[in-house]
Amino acid sequence: MDNKDDELPDKDAAKEFYARYEPKEILGRGVSSTVRRCIEKETGIEFAAKIIDLSNDPESREATMEEINVLRLVIGHEYIIHLHDVFESETFIFLVFELCRNGELFDYLTNVVTLSEKKTRYIMRQLFEALQHVHKQGVVHRDIKPENILLDDSLDIKLTDFGFASVLKPGQLLRDLCGTPNYLAPEVLRVNMFDDAEGYGFSCDLWACGVVMYTLLIGCPPFWHRKQMIMLRNIMEGKYSFDSPEWQDISDSPKDLIRKLLVLDPSDRLTVNEALEHPFFNVKMFDQEIAPLKRTLSMRSTKFNEISQLAKQIKVRPFNARKKFLYVILVVRVMVRLLRLLPCSTGKISVNLVKQDPYRHKILRKLIDAMAFRVYGHWIKKGEGQNRAALFENIHKTELKVIYMSNLSPSL
Repeated sequence: MDNKDDELPDKDAAKEFYARYEPKEILGRGVSSTVRRCIEKETGIEFAAKIIDLSNDPESREATMEEINVLRLVIGHEYIIHLHDVFESETFIFLVFELCRNGELFDYLTNVVTLSEKKTRYIMRQLFEALQHVHKQGVVHRDIKPENILLDDSLDIKLTDFGFASVLKPGQLLRDLCGTPNYLAPEVLRVNMFDDAEGYGFSCDLWACGVVMYTLLIGCPPFWHRKQMIMLRNIMEGKYSFDSPEWQDISDSPKDLIRKLLVLDPSDRLTVNEALEHPFFNVKMFDQEIAPLKRTLSMRSTKFNEISQLAKQIKVRPFNARKKFLYVILVVRVMVRLLRLLPCSTGKISVNLVKQDPYRHKILRKLIDAMAFRVYGHWIKKGEGQNRAALFENIHKTELKVIYMSNLSPSL
C-alpha cells in the first residue's frame, strides 16, 4: 500500500488538534476528507476525526461551517451524532465526533441481507425520534439513507452527515436539488422540473424514511431501475410494489406504514409525530389483540371462581424430585413422538418448486442471497425491478481489507 495514503496533514496546520489528540488508523475516505480514529491524550477516550482538505476546493469551507452550525443546533439527542470538537486552519478543518465502532447501517445491511420486523422496528423508531428532534429545531436533513446512519457499540443508531441540511424559517420552502437519487422525494424532483412548483420542506425526510424502511425489510430499494431517468419517473409516479417473494413473510403493519410514508402528495404524507404513533411502533398492540381472547377464555367469573375454590380444597402433596424428573422426561418423549407424526411442510423443499422458481422458497432465498454476495462482492440482479446492487451504485467505496487481501493473493 502506498505510504502517502497514511500521511497526515501538516502538523503545523492544526497544532491544537495534535496537541490534544493522537491520530490512529484510517477508518474511511471521502472525496476531500479522511476519517481517522484518534485518542484524546488527556482522557484516553477514542473518537473519530474527520479531516477535511480545503486546498482543492476553498468554497467548501462555507458549506462545512454551515454543517457545523447545524450540528451544534441539533446537539444533545441520543440518536444524533455528537460533535465533540472543531479545529480550523487555512487548509484543513478537523471535526471530532464520537466513535461508532459498528460503522454504517449500510454495511450492516450488506452483511445480514435483510432485517426482521422486530429489528426494523427498533431502528426505525430511533430514526424517527432523531428526526423528530431535528425537525423541532427547524432543520430538514435532506439526505437520510443507510450510509448516513451509524451504529454504536449497542447497535443504537446515530444520525449523521448534515452536509445537505438546511434551517427552515416558518413558512419557508426549499427549491434546490440535493440528496441521493434513490431517496429523493417526488416534490424535490418536481420543483426542479416545473417553475410553478411550490417547493418542499420537512416531508421530504419522511419519504426518505419510507425508502429506508422498505430497503431494510427486503434489502432492495423500492424505485430502482438500471436507467436513472426511469427510476426518477417511478419516484414521480410513486411506482413500487410489495409483490416480490420477500414480502410474503412480512406482516401488514410495516407495509401500511411504508404506504403512508411513500405518498406523492407531501400534505397527505405522515409527519414524524404521526409516524411514531403508527401501530407498527405500538408495543401494546399485541396485548390489545389478545385481550378479546382473554375475555372469551375467562370461563365467565362464576365458573372460574368455582374452579379456584375447588383447587383450594385439594391437598398439596409433598414435592418428590425423582417423580417430577421422570414426569418431565415422559412429557418430552411424548412431544418428540408427536412432532415426528405431524407433517412438517415448512422444512421440505419441493423439487418442482426448485425447478420453477427456487427464489420463492424462504430457505433457498436466504441461501442464494448469502452465497451470491460472497461470490460477487455485491448483490446481483434477480429480476426486473429488483437489484440489490443498486445499493452500491450511489457511492464508490474502497474496502481496505479487500485491497489487503488482493495484495496477498498471487497475480493471475
